[in-house]
Amino acid sequence: MPTIKKIGVLTGGGDAPGLNAVIRAVVKTATNAGVTVIGIEDSFDGLIYPERSRVLTPRDVTGILRLGGTILGTVNRGDPFAEPIETPKGTFNYADRVLEMFQQMELDALICIGGDGTLAIAHEFYKKGIPLVGVPKTIDNDIYGTTSCFGFDTAVSFATEAIDRLHTTAEAHRRIMLVEVMGRYAGWIALHAGVAGGADAILIPEIPYDVAKVAESLRAREERGARFSIVVVAEGARPIGGSLSVVEEAHIGHAERLGGAAKLCGDELGRLTGKETRHVVLGHLQRGGAPTAFDRTLATRFGGKAVELILHGQFGKMVANHPPDLVPVPLGEVVGRTKLVPLDYDLLQTARMMGVSFGD
Repeated sequence: MPTIKKIGVLTGGGDAPGLNAVIRAVVKTATNAGVTVIGIEDSFDGLIYPERSRVLTPRDVTGILRLGGTILGTVNRGDPFAEPIETPKGTFNYADRVLEMFQQMELDALICIGGDGTLAIAHEFYKKGIPLVGVPKTIDNDIYGTTSCFGFDTAVSFATEAIDRLHTTAEAHRRIMLVEVMGRYAGWIALHAGVAGGADAILIPEIPYDVAKVAESLRAREERGARFSIVVVAEGARPIGGSLSVVEEAHIGHAERLGGAAKLCGDELGRLTGKETRHVVLGHLQRGGAPTAFDRTLATRFGGKAVELILHGQFGKMVANHPPDLVPVPLGEVVGRTKLVPLDYDLLQTARMMGVSFGD
């Protein structure tokens, strides 16, 4: 096994509740093993600019377990290999500069906490010679190879509370209320929050919907005496034959930005049902706030396991949750793949049997 004296830890991509819990677990576990931890700020950019890194001790992570966000900052910039970077010392190839600074900082390994984009970047750096371990992070729960990711439970809990609150105003005004939640390509949040919140229709990216069928199911509810309805819409949901609702096209360094799926659907439902409709976009509220107990625990387990893998020389792996265990999964098996909601998923099937419409 390699001798590990100093490791770096970074957070990349969108923030998620539980990131600080991972950082805390990494620092405390590594320090107890006699390993120094360097906190690298703003994702891999912290390796470009050495002033953006600092030693992290157990004292530095005291009290952060319950905090949302990340004390290291994060960057969601797309592909860092796409263009050269400008620094006061000149123009550099991003990958070459990261490799150079990794060696100058005398790091023995990296822990990269992030979603599919960050893990794909980490895999490229691993292939270039940086020993590292990945920790999966996404509220969307769509990272391939792990049953769950921290941040998902917190996002679902918040979305469910929002749906609960909307029930009262929807019933009071006899409206159709639509709730747009995150989920670009996978509908895990919409499905779990929709079922937990008692939604009457759930629209997810995996099942293109026919708005006329959704309207039909809501009219049938009204005929049974229900004067209001709740529809949960993933931001990546789209009508049959339609396209994603994009508010900003993709450009260099940035992925496309989605939005408007609930409004699009709500306008059509209002026209087809004759009922007043309103929509609410939860957006970044799902990312914010303190993580739930489940996410704090899972994030802590991930951080401790990542250090364990490094100490045992298991590089190029991602820590994955395969209940009841955490196991290493090769990054090469993870990147470039998305974990979608299976159409035979038991929760989806249960919702169907209970009369929830998916618009198909």
